[in-house]
Amino acid sequence: MFGTLGSLFRFLVGFAWVAFCSTALIPLLLVLLPFRVARIKVCNFYGKVVGRSITWLAGVTPKVAHHERINASMPAIYVSNHTSMLDLFVGIWLCPYGGCGVLKKEVARVPFFGQFALLSGHLLIDRFNKERAVEALATTADLVKKNRLGIWILPEGTRSKNGHLLPFKKGFVHLAIATGFPVVPVIVHGAHKNWEKGTMRFVPMTIDIEVLPAIDTTTWKEETAGAHADAVHALFAERLHDDQKPLTLPAG
Repeated sequence: MFGTLGSLFRFLVGFAWVAFCSTALIPLLLVLLPFRVARIKVCNFYGKVVGRSITWLAGVTPKVAHHERINASMPAIYVSNHTSMLDLFVGIWLCPYGGCGVLKKEVARVPFFGQFALLSGHLLIDRFNKERAVEALATTADLVKKNRLGIWILPEGTRSKNGHLLPFKKGFVHLAIATGFPVVPVIVHGAHKNWEKGTMRFVPMTIDIEVLPAIDTTTWKEETAGAHADAVHALFAERLHDDQKPLTLPAG
């Protein structure tokens, strides 16, 4: 375990690095404002650099099983579980070039990173306004289908506070039906243990990440969207360790 001072130093270095990289690329994003796909790909490059370096600064060694399935499935809907702030950086690192992320709009409040996210071309949705969120997802579905982009999404909709898997919202199912893209589950094990709750201490560790085979969605229907979401949820529940298995089963 890093001591409090060592963890604080790593946090400050990470914040400074995110601020520098975000500020350096914001002028380019402003130039590319008319070209959303280009901005998305610039941000994919940012994710490869910033995501991996922040993961390293947090003391995490990611061990990815079947990493090749990410690019092999492109374009696809990539779904991953969410238990830690670290998931954001792991996600932007693993997200393939041409992958459009779906983030909550509160991310825009984060200094430097938030302003970068607003210009990125990636989707920031209002979780508390269902009508606007659905509309934004539909617009994104049209964009990615037209340009053969992927989508990286955290289907729980919010971070699990205790590491246990939460029920999946159906947004990713609607995206899969609208685009015809396969769904690729990306299971992150143990990220909730990296930053000790209520402290400023990072725990050095290896995090296992599993990329499961792509799921064909060509027969999925809107009227059975809940069942499809539950089926993908069950794959996560089956493979996660006991301390991350869901405490309650999805309704329906």
